[in-house]
Amino acid sequence: MTDSEQVRSPADVDTTKPSVARVYDYMLGGKDNFEIDRQVAQMALQIAPDAPEAARSNRDFLARVVRDLAGEAGIRQFLDLGSGLPTQGNVHEIAQTAAPGCRVVYVDHDPIVLVHARALLAVDDGTTVIKADIREPDDILDHPETRQLIDLDEPVGLLLFGILHHLSDEEDPAGLAARLVRRLAPGSHVAISHFHNPMEEHPEVSRQAFEAERLFNDTMGTGRWRTRAEISAFFDGLELLEPGLVPLAEWRPEPGYHPRLGITYHTFLGGVGRKP
Repeated sequence: MTDSEQVRSPADVDTTKPSVARVYDYMLGGKDNFEIDRQVAQMALQIAPDAPEAARSNRDFLARVVRDLAGEAGIRQFLDLGSGLPTQGNVHEIAQTAAPGCRVVYVDHDPIVLVHARALLAVDDGTTVIKADIREPDDILDHPETRQLIDLDEPVGLLLFGILHHLSDEEDPAGLAARLVRRLAPGSHVAISHFHNPMEEHPEVSRQAFEAERLFNDTMGTGRWRTRAEISAFFDGLELLEPGLVPLAEWRPEPGYHPRLGITYHTFLGGVGRKP
């Protein structure tokens, strides 16, 4: 965004502080970001030059998961927490293409996300966006707009893409995820993508993950690159679908897809679990 565009930003958007959603938007090649976001993104690129590829891999993972849940699993309602800025291939577009009539509730607490999302969704009666925080799971599930579109007595697709790694250990992300899952009907599916530190399995990548975590916490708040065991704990009580918890590109890739094994390849894992 130019300086003139910043002037037209919502009053409660602080353009002097970086935003996770806007830095992610920049990595995806979007235009809904400010100079401070681009500065932080450039610092991240010095540590991991292939970071934009990791961002795209996360979006591609989301698309494959949503198509699979709306198609093969028969899910007709989705709850997308930490949805971020609208971009090409949003959840409702993917789900409704796979199964017309799917309903989607987007959840975020970033003011600029809400502004853009509400403009996008103004003509879609089966989709809405609410301002809420994952740290208050009951507020999300009991929100009037959530209850209007989501029937908690029927299976739900709970999407937690790139959000749990923004919670510190003290905030008990596994406990928060469990509270959300506890209220979902059997047959619901939970999809998670999360920053990963492979530790001794890939020492060079591990060093990069620690450096990225330091930069993130110095500039944008909380970011945790967790171990495989820590991420696996988010799926406790769920049936982990094949191929399990894997680098994003390895989760049911399109035929003939051959990912480039850059330094971020092993620092972003994803998986999908089903509530029995």
